[in-house]
Amino acid sequence: MKVCLLLVVGSEGRTGWYLKAVGKKHCLCVILKMGGAVSAGEDNDELIDNLKEAQYIRTELVEQAFRAIDRADYYLEEFKENAYKDLAWKHGNIHLSAPCIYSEVMEALDLQPGLSFLNLGSGTGYLSSMVGLILGPFGVNHGVELHSDVIEYAKQKLDFFIRTSDSFDKFDFCEPSFVTGNCLEISPDCSQYDRVYCGAGVQKEHEEYMKNLLKVGGILVMPLEEKLTKITRTGPSAWETKKILAVSFAPLIQPCHSESGRSRLVHLPPLAVRSLQDLARIAIRGTIKKIINQETVIKNGNGLKNTPRFKRRRVRRRRMETIVFLDKEVFASRISNPSDDNSCEDLEEEGREEEKTQTESKPDPPVNFLREKVLSLPLPEPLKYYLLYYREK
Repeated sequence: MKVCLLLVVGSEGRTGWYLKAVGKKHCLCVILKMGGAVSAGEDNDELIDNLKEAQYIRTELVEQAFRAIDRADYYLEEFKENAYKDLAWKHGNIHLSAPCIYSEVMEALDLQPGLSFLNLGSGTGYLSSMVGLILGPFGVNHGVELHSDVIEYAKQKLDFFIRTSDSFDKFDFCEPSFVTGNCLEISPDCSQYDRVYCGAGVQKEHEEYMKNLLKVGGILVMPLEEKLTKITRTGPSAWETKKILAVSFAPLIQPCHSESGRSRLVHLPPLAVRSLQDLARIAIRGTIKKIINQETVIKNGNGLKNTPRFKRRRVRRRRMETIVFLDKEVFASRISNPSDDNSCEDLEEEGREEEKTQTESKPDPPVNFLREKVLSLPLPEPLKYYLLYYREK
């Protein structure tokens, strides 16, 4: 008898297992309904752990960006209980894609410091902020959003991150700039970008328009004909296309022409040149970070790494619904789950012992060493707070 096990990936990262066993006399097919692409997490770190385990997050840069920004911060307060589920969320014009989709997008973009990035349908700014952590202070980070109320929401979330998150001091951040308008009406004299992402379904007739936003060597990621697609511009008129996974996105909204019959062109922010004062701040903060890193290496052999996370070991009981086809008859049955036998009790007991040990050895809360070092410098107070971007503690 031959057995074949297939993982079926559907829209927005939905998955299911298809098991097929074929013998001489019988054909047995079992469909296991398993819900989302990854298990829900209790917090942002556990969600990222699950995305890594499922191979949606595959590189260290992407992992660091996802851990640095808490997904729940971009939810409205009354919906935060769903923030760590692998599900899309929509409320009015506000929308967040499922975490597995964002992680595939971030991996496909192949982001590097100093690149320029254009986010079409930038929404809450969650993705743009994660991208900004990788691009660094000399990158370009622009977003176009159709709805003005969503732009205001994104600016509030960005301001909250800059003022309050310790992650801001762990990275050199490329702050995103958002403009209101339809991304199909971008001015033809705009600059081209190294990386472009579109967060809405692109019709085939707009594929060339999207490609023309790219520099040679650039990467475009977008939902095209129900597939998340990666397009690399290898030459002035040469392209490489790769289908990543099946997705389901709302389509791009077609432009509405004005009464004069003309479209309302979207003018993207100019490529600003940093002031000497701003460059000095970047250089000073970078030098202080290097000193902190050297001191930390001398002290305990570690660099500026995240404090080890002490996670509780949990044993999940997942009931798998099954449908069994045997010859021409159908039987409703249930396949036993290894976690349903008595060994589960032993695992739970082991988990409780591990949790007790970890609780006793929890580390002290993390310290923002950059902030402490800047505040200890013999400088005027206004200059210290300039170096800290006037951030709250």
